[in-house]
Amino acid sequence: MWKLGAVFTNPLNWKAENRAPIRTNMTESEKLQYINTWRAWGPYVSDRQWGTVREDYSADGDAWNYISHDMARSKAFRWGEEGIGGMSDRQQFLCLALALWNERDPILKERLFGLTNQQGNHGEDVKELYYYLDNVPSHSYMKMLYKYPQQAFPYELLVTENRRRSRQEPEFELIDTGIFNDDQYFDVFIEYAKNDEHDILVRYTVHNRGLEAAPLHLLPTLWFRNTLNWNEPDKKPVISQIGANQLLIQTRNMGTYHGYAEGDVRFLFTENETNNLRLYNAPNPAGFVKDGINNYVVNGLQEAVNPQQSGTKAAVYYRVTVPAKSSLTFKLRLTNRENSQPFADFDAVFATQKANADDFYATKQSPAATEDERLVQRQAWAGMLWSKQFYHFNVNKWLNGDEGEIPPPENRKTIRNANWKHLIASDIISMPDNWEYPWFAAWDLAFHCIILAEIDPDFAKEQLLLLLQEKYMHPNGELSAYEWNFSDVNPPVHALAAWKVYKADEAMNGKADTVFLQRVLHKLMLNFTWWVNRKDSEGNNIFEGGFLGLDNIGIFDRSAPLPGGGQLEQADGTSWMAMYSLTMMQIAMELALTNPVYEDLAIKYGEHFFYIAGSMANMGNIEGQGLWDEQDGFYYDMLRMPDGSWSRLRLRSLVGLLPLFAVQVAEDKKWEKLPRLVSHMTWFMAQRPDLAALVSNWRGENGSESMRLLSLLRGHRMKCLLRRMLDENEFLSPYGVRSLSKIYESQPFEYWLAGQNFTVRYTPAESDTGMFGGNSNWRGPIWLPVNYLLIQGLHRFYNYYGDDFKIEFPTGSGQFMTIRDVADRLSKRLNSIFLKDETGRRAVFGDNEKVQTDEHFKDYILFHEYFDGNTGKGLGASHQTGWTGLVALLA
Repeated sequence: MWKLGAVFTNPLNWKAENRAPIRTNMTESEKLQYINTWRAWGPYVSDRQWGTVREDYSADGDAWNYISHDMARSKAFRWGEEGIGGMSDRQQFLCLALALWNERDPILKERLFGLTNQQGNHGEDVKELYYYLDNVPSHSYMKMLYKYPQQAFPYELLVTENRRRSRQEPEFELIDTGIFNDDQYFDVFIEYAKNDEHDILVRYTVHNRGLEAAPLHLLPTLWFRNTLNWNEPDKKPVISQIGANQLLIQTRNMGTYHGYAEGDVRFLFTENETNNLRLYNAPNPAGFVKDGINNYVVNGLQEAVNPQQSGTKAAVYYRVTVPAKSSLTFKLRLTNRENSQPFADFDAVFATQKANADDFYATKQSPAATEDERLVQRQAWAGMLWSKQFYHFNVNKWLNGDEGEIPPPENRKTIRNANWKHLIASDIISMPDNWEYPWFAAWDLAFHCIILAEIDPDFAKEQLLLLLQEKYMHPNGELSAYEWNFSDVNPPVHALAAWKVYKADEAMNGKADTVFLQRVLHKLMLNFTWWVNRKDSEGNNIFEGGFLGLDNIGIFDRSAPLPGGGQLEQADGTSWMAMYSLTMMQIAMELALTNPVYEDLAIKYGEHFFYIAGSMANMGNIEGQGLWDEQDGFYYDMLRMPDGSWSRLRLRSLVGLLPLFAVQVAEDKKWEKLPRLVSHMTWFMAQRPDLAALVSNWRGENGSESMRLLSLLRGHRMKCLLRRMLDENEFLSPYGVRSLSKIYESQPFEYWLAGQNFTVRYTPAESDTGMFGGNSNWRGPIWLPVNYLLIQGLHRFYNYYGDDFKIEFPTGSGQFMTIRDVADRLSKRLNSIFLKDETGRRAVFGDNEKVQTDEHFKDYILFHEYFDGNTGKGLGASHQTGWTGLVALLA
């Protein structure tokens, strides 16, 4: 399929009208400034701001209901903005997004609709159909598709039917309502092209897929984010009409812009201020309010918009009838320079930037890839780039309430994030999902950066460094997890991401950015120490971690105290830390090649890895009482009780496969350049042969003396784990590696503790229990990030063992192949989730015939959060292109 780690050209080094490419003699600071200038405008508007923690000023922390979808059209947000296919400047002063009305809906379609965590039978879920189709790192060309029904949008049906369904039933999606069955819908293509950094062309192409002409109100909307300082007249921005088709946009923050609209239009104006009368039955301080344009268009309230033709929110109002099976195109331009002929070069600029995007991706995609492989990969990268959002959150201000506003209840400070008052964010960040998870998550972001490094390594490096800055990282060294609970614990994958990004950047630009690597290492040293001090409660190098992103793979709720007061010693937490140690050692070794000071750190992290390996084998100084179970050939969590007794939790899950991640291979030619490291490690292993025997072999087993392997697994244990992992009756699915063994489908796992019976059952799709919250997701389904890490681990093992080391694939088949071949077979299974099979069907689409066969559906890909372990159907968040975008890198 496509290649991993190929040498690529610079993502911005293409020809473009009115724009010079990056010069080869630019300094790094000049290049970064140039790139960031072109990123001054981008897809930085969230798909959902309502229901987020940032906007929640409630006493009980119920963010989903403090500002609901129904309230969102009337409530001026505090920390960010939302819209359909929106874009903004990188500080989100000025936003542009599309609103629509089909004359059937009770409200304008200004934002995407979805269910709250309490409403959905499997948690929160967006109930719309939209696709990210194209984008480039500079955002000089972007394209997405929104499907808008011509019938009344089934808001109530989606809520009531999902509420009616049990956890044992699938989610009820928009496509399941039948609203698209007769093709009575509009395909609305949203495209942006930049003529220069501050000259943005906008094109909306609306296709009526139905057999009859249909009315449509199309309202591209400009508005200023309400920064709460508008009470000072000289700070309040304004949008006003100065010509039949021209807007003047004035702001102290950004200077002056001009907006142009082609065709027969009118402009509607209001203020981006809360409609207190509607929401709280209180007087409105402003004469015009946020939902004024909605009230004018939908309800016919003439007085709802400003007749003076000015405000902080303005819509370009097109009212048209779209002929059957035909399309209409609408053109706009937003620029910081006045233009007497704004549409004279419009089509030429679009054609140029579209061609530039094609040329750019031609350098990224393998010539051997099929057309379908290219389509999937390009849409995966497009989703990654569309998911960059402006993230604004000052936790101290949020906790104490806004100046001049009613202070929030005092007990609110104890609900969440009270220990993160230092966190001050006002940045562009790669988000997991623009609707379901419109906030950063530390370990999601790490995987995002691995993907983005192949198309935009500068942004990937910037993102990794961002979360290590003092304004994000806790003074104690903890990385902020995500806004629902910054103190939750995500797997420590930041170091791995930094190493992968460093190598991708080196391959692309022909030189190593050791300054970046040094900055990462110095800050991650603090984080590593935090892990050791906070998550190794017994000081025995066995790590608890708790949640660790694996919602309900285990027997117990890992975010809550255990029944009977026990302590869970986690195989996954310890494996993550072993991988962390090896990666930190690898980074230190790389830096030590040019600065011998770093050899000391390589020694430190190398020794730490040895000690972790020893503790996994023998806990409490009892030989054989570790996380490894020789009888089953698998790693299990251990439950340590207050009375000192131990119990091994013999549940086969992804937790026990994670030791496959912790592997590093280095050639002797690198070790030879670090004599002090080699000398110390040789001495250490002579002093601790018990530990040396646990971490595979120092010298090559493949007949070569040139390779050194550090791993939690010697050959025997690796074979035992792979035997389980590659068994189609256990972990191996036609679509990758499952998170839970399939044997528990017919033989559920049971465990008694403190008078309670805890049961774990394999379910191939969504979990059927809410024990760990509304989104108990991970039992059974295929999950891209851990599959990616498993494949990476296999490639490293192959680099050491070579072609002579064969394993059976699948287990019991009698077919033996190299470890690399197994890794490639797993990649193909994951790719087959998205690619057409021999009948033209995509597993990700499930059994919906409309999506599988209709020409206007079948080639638009959704990159879901996880996938059915038996069928490959997409599940969870439908636009989680974040870590699922890893499919773009699988070979």
